[in-house]
Amino acid sequence: MLNEEAEKLGLQNTLKALADPIRREILNLLKDGKMSAGEIVDKFPVTGASISRHLSVLKEADLIRDTREGKFIFYELNASVLEEIMLWITDLKGDFGNDQEK
Repeated sequence: MLNEEAEKLGLQNTLKALADPIRREILNLLKDGKMSAGEIVDKFPVTGASISRHLSVLKEADLIRDTREGKFIFYELNASVLEEIMLWITDLKGDFGNDQEK
């Protein structure tokens, strides 16, 4: 039961993180490989503090991971969480798609 509650909370955090268009665009940028925080900030017309908050939300949802290299922090996509969401959506869809063909 506790594991199920944790799973629901994780999904809630993930969907909340994906709800924002800037966060979705950050994920799109990271699908091509890791980027530094500065490189990400340069892609948006908002403050560095705003991007930092978006990165924090994505990290809390486990959609991205960060690593420190010297004085820089690099971010990369955590595809396993996205795969879990796709499996959940596929399971939620069930046989609905097959019913359309009948």
